[in-house]
Amino acid sequence: MDKKRVLTEKINRLLDMFPVVAVIGPRQCGKSTLVRGLRGDWKYYDLESPDDYQLISSDPVAFFSLNTDQVIIDEAQQYPDLFKVLRGVVDADRKRKGRFILTGSSSPEIVKGITESLAGRIATVELWPFKQNELYEKPLPAIYEMLITGAARPRDFLELQPVLPAKQSMNVWLKGGFPEPLIEGEGNALFYQQWMENYIIDYVGRDIRMLFPRLNIYHFRRFLTLLAQFSGHQLNMSDMARALEVSVSTVKDYLDIIHQTFLWRNLPPYTKNPLKKVQKAKKGFFRDQGLLHYFLKISDPDRLQIHPVAGFSLESFVIEEIIRGLQATMVTQLDYTYYRTIDKSEVDLVVEGPFGLVPFAIKLGSLAKRPSLRGLEGFMADTGAPYGILINRGKRVELLTDKTIQIPFNFI
Repeated sequence: MDKKRVLTEKINRLLDMFPVVAVIGPRQCGKSTLVRGLRGDWKYYDLESPDDYQLISSDPVAFFSLNTDQVIIDEAQQYPDLFKVLRGVVDADRKRKGRFILTGSSSPEIVKGITESLAGRIATVELWPFKQNELYEKPLPAIYEMLITGAARPRDFLELQPVLPAKQSMNVWLKGGFPEPLIEGEGNALFYQQWMENYIIDYVGRDIRMLFPRLNIYHFRRFLTLLAQFSGHQLNMSDMARALEVSVSTVKDYLDIIHQTFLWRNLPPYTKNPLKKVQKAKKGFFRDQGLLHYFLKISDPDRLQIHPVAGFSLESFVIEEIIRGLQATMVTQLDYTYYRTIDKSEVDLVVEGPFGLVPFAIKLGSLAKRPSLRGLEGFMADTGAPYGILINRGKRVELLTDKTIQIPFNFI
């Protein structure tokens, strides 16, 4: 199960720059495996182990006086006071780098600890379930380096090669990227389904109950199942509240919780176009399509391709693949939005960074039809973006116009 993750090089570089690096992400996405593989000779403590928790929490000052560097602390959010103590330890010898690695899987607690106690002393990296190339042990696709340099021209993308056969990309889209069910469940559909079922039970029954003890767990579980119908859409809070028979503010709270715990992404609208009236509702989706397909009871590729959610699901899969690829690089100040005007001109993902603006349209089909380019072309005309990319299930990279490139989903 020890597959090389594309974040390895980035974490190593950040350890050369900062005293502490935090690796955060959803449960079971491979954080412990990654950090222990990176620094196998470091001392390792897991705060979900009662013995390790007792050792550190009973006298953290004494613990850190004996362990001043080369320490991994897993599930750091279990002991929030850790962050304040660690600040003093780091500040006692501020110039030393690469001393501690923390991991955490429930964002609200760990993000609060990092921002309030360790700002300026820590670099935070988000790990996700497998990106498609990681499962099949392929390197990070070349497209991401081309995007972040800002120097690529449309014709340059014609040199891209497929990362995987389309069938393998289809497998990761269908099943999601959580390492254990993908690897252990290969050829054992029963294990895969059991793992997914128990993941949701643990997430709701343990993580959510611990983080938000006053939450109505029954309503929240119903909310997750309902949310599968809305994944990939603009979010109408009133419709969701009506379906659940709860208030709009409760729906907002639930969406915030699932976003903060890494299972859902709220994608804000791109609103910087003064030439057009822009829709301002958030769009949201399950970040792992395996979880979405579990909720919708979709378990085989043929059924997925004809299911009404297929287009929305592929769009969400591709958006996450692109974000994961960009986050594996050292580029900073990245913004991810979507764009939709009142007259329904749409761009599924807009990436903005030091390199400028790159709009993406994502389509389920394999043939690029002219009307499907209208949103990209309008956005480029209004904003001056140098090119636009259509991701679909085509066979090859093609120039569709002088500024629009088709790139199949197994190239990213």
